[in-house]
Parts: sequence; structure tokens; C-alpha cells
Amino acid sequence: MNDTTKSLLKIVSDWDGNFDGAFNIREDGGCAGRQSSENIIITTKTDKPGIDINILPGTNGEKVYIPACVTHGDVDDLVYNDFYVGENADVTIVAGCGVHTQTDEAARHNGIHRFFVGKGAHVVYLEKHIGTGKGTGIRSIDPVTEIYIEENGILEMETSQIGGVDKTTRITKSKVAAGGKLLIRERIMTEKEQTANTEFTVELNGDGAAADIASRSVARDESYQSYISTIIGNAPCSGHSECDAIIDKNAKVDAAPRLCANNADAELIHEAAIGKIAGEQILKLRTLGLTEQEAENRIIEGFLS
Repeated sequence: MNDTTKSLLKIVSDWDGNFDGAFNIREDGGCAGRQSSENIIITTKTDKPGIDINILPGTNGEKVYIPACVTHGDVDDLVYNDFYVGENADVTIVAGCGVHTQTDEAARHNGIHRFFVGKGAHVVYLEKHIGTGKGTGIRSIDPVTEIYIEENGILEMETSQIGGVDKTTRITKSKVAAGGKLLIRERIMTEKEQTANTEFTVELNGDGAAADIASRSVARDESYQSYISTIIGNAPCSGHSECDAIIDKNAKVDAAPRLCANNADAELIHEAAIGKIAGEQILKLRTLGLTEQEAENRIIEGFLS
């Protein structure tokens, strides 16, 4: 691993020099390190760039790390990762992505992930995205995620874009069987002239299937964000979609939640709120000795936490 990869790993995966489980480290389109465990087996795909992660049935309390780093410009990294989670497994997947450039050449990572969550399995998926470097090249991260949850399976997904990514398009599609649950928490911050586009589509296909999608975002300066969520209820089920956004200066945010009930017992709700930071919040913090900029930063940190 080069030094830039190590620096990015510390940010996106809380890496301290070691990983406490199975891992695969991707660096500039290649493998910079890999380790399987007794219950989590990682193998290289033979037909396309990427890996298969097989988590055996009944695996409990283990972690697998799959960070991907682009450390310089003129790299367009495309990878396909498939996760096969056995019945009644309970695991955490950490999948941070970082892109870095010091030149006018673009740095891009595009991860195509598929999750096959077995019956009764529970997966926590954690992902941080960041762009770094002083170059003028565009830093982009464009994840595409497909999720298939079998009966009584659960997938909890927490994703965050914590700065420096110039362009991102995030597409997530999911199908949830009876008793299955999909929980998504997304946090995004854009600034300068950055753009971020998010699309969620969830099909609730079985009795008792549920989805809860929540996005919190801050758009600053001249940046632009769009948020589209579609929840389709094809059975007695429950679905909730929420988008909260703060606008600062000349930024723009579009939010379009959509619900489709194809069953009389589908209970679907959506919420969306867009606004600026309240003046009274800034005033209150300024009375405590903070400058206006410090007060804004403190409010934004709390909002995204």
C-alpha cells in the first residue's frame, strides 16, 4: 500500500494499521491486501474486476472490510462486489471509498455492489466517501447497489459523504421479502460547485416487509443535490421515506419522494423538508462566544451526526 492509501483508510475505515477481521483492500484498481477468515471467504471474480464475499450461515459478530482507494488522477476504477450472506448470519461490512488527485486529471471510483441477504440474516453496512488532494481534477464516486433480502432478513445501511467529492451519483435498488427489513441512513455534504444525486427504489414484496429510508444533507455555496426515493408496496407492508436538507448561500436541492401502493394493506409515508439554518440558532451560539461561521459549522455538524 502507498502512503495515500494508508491516509485514506484511516478516514474511511478507521484503519489503525490492522483490520480485526476479513478484508480486501483495493488500490488504484488492484488488490493491495486480502485476508479471509474461517467464516468469511473472499475470492476474486473470474469474469470481471471485483470479488465475491461469501459469509457462511450462522456466522456471528464478525466484520469484513472492503475499502477502495484511488490515489492519483487518470484512474477510472470500476469494480463488481457480490455479498452472499448465509441464513441467520449476523455481520458488519465496512466499505469506505476515497479518491485523491494532485493534478488536473480526474480520479473516479465506481463500485457495483450486490447483496444477497439470506433468511433471518442481519447485516450492518457502513460506508464513508471522501475526496482529497489539491489537484483540479474531478473527484467522483458513483456507487450502484442492488439488495435482495429474503424472509426475515435485515440490512441496515449507513452511508456518508464527508467532503471533497466533486460529483456523485448514488443508485440503490432493493427487493424485500416477507418479514424482511431495509433501514437506510444517508448523510451528504456538498460545497463549492459539487453535485450529488441520490436515487432509492425499494420493492416491498412480502407480508410484513418494511423499509425506512432517511437522508440528511447540507448543500453549501453553489452546490446542487437531488434526492429521489420510490417505495413500492406490493403486499401488506410498511414503508417510510424522509429527506431533510439545509441550504446555505446559493446552493440548490431537489427532493422527490414517491410512493406506489399496489396492495390495500400497504402503509407508506414520505416526508421532505428543505430550508436554511434558523437565525435564532446562530444567534444563540454566538451569545456563547462563537463567530457566525463557527456557529454555522456547529449546527451543520450536529445536523449530520
